Amino acid sequence: MTVKSKNPLRRIYDWTLSLAERKLSGLWLALLSFAEASFFPIPPDVLLIPLCLGSLRKAFTFAFICSIASVLGGLAGYAIGAFAWDGLSPWFFQYVPGFTEEKFARIQEWYAEWGWPLVFLAGFSPIPYKIFTIASGVMGMALLPFILASAVSRSARFFLVAALVAKFGEPMKEKIDQHFNLLAMVFGLLVVGGFLALKFLR
Repeated sequence: MTVKSKNPLRRIYDWTLSLAERKLSGLWLALLSFAEASFFPIPPDVLLIPLCLGSLRKAFTFAFICSIASVLGGLAGYAIGAFAWDGLSPWFFQYVPGFTEEKFARIQEWYAEWGWPLVFLAGFSPIPYKIFTIASGVMGMALLPFILASAVSRSARFFLVAALVAKFGEPMKEKIDQHFNLLAMVFGLLVVGGFLALKFLR
């Protein structure tokens, strides 16, 4: 007899993974990517990887769907921050993993110093992207830099995953599962290091 996990987040993860077996899996991928950018706790990579493995020829199509839907979801997160944060913030702090008042206040301080590079870093790295999309709206970040940073970073992340899966197949899936966070963080540190160098060269 299978014992069901008592962890709600684990149940959501397993449900997300099961979407790869459904007929409208591409639509589910788009919905998941959109939702993750504003409130859903599971990253779309969980669904993107098995979809790419199941149809290697469509790997880049799935990455494109993921990228477009995620940027649109980021705009939804931006709108929440800009127009509805006062009313919705208690719900986010209580129910959305990764959201705490202390963490959100710290991110707002970072925004005052860095702005759009933080969106780029969050879009590619394991840092919860939704926190930064909403913070962008709260802080009134200029919309065009927000969209550009989101589009480049989200596309870089999802197309990298799709390319690795299409190239190496199942063995690469295991490597991505084990090391993606580390690889993303290294890339993110390099990006931040570049911006720091530019800052001190001014």
